[in-house]
Amino acid sequence: MKLVEGEFLRGVGPVAVLKLLERGQMYGYEIVEALEKRTEGVLAMGQSTLYPMLYNLEAKGFVASRWDENGSRPRKYYRLTSTGKKRLAQDSITWSKLTTAMEALGLTQHIAGALA
Repeated sequence: MKLVEGEFLRGVGPVAVLKLLERGQMYGYEIVEALEKRTEGVLAMGQSTLYPMLYNLEAKGFVASRWDENGSRPRKYYRLTSTGKKRLAQDSITWSKLTTAMEALGLTQHIAGALA
């Protein structure tokens, strides 16, 4: 499956990360792996793409981070903040409207067929 690149990834990436963090805290590589696995590679991104995105989400107050020194090596965990939950709710409405609009144009039928 071809992955999403460029402008599309800049648009969907932050929403996808917030949605993953809605389930609970995760560290960076765990997010990379979850995006790869849960989207069948479509939203795969490297750490060089993910970490600037996480820093940006943190600067906006959508996620918070903490270091965990326990275990084999230190890991920085990210979690969704209350502001991030509000943003995710807004973005979910926007994505629903976008999906409906694309469906009205007949695009989602083609996409669903391409993913099969």
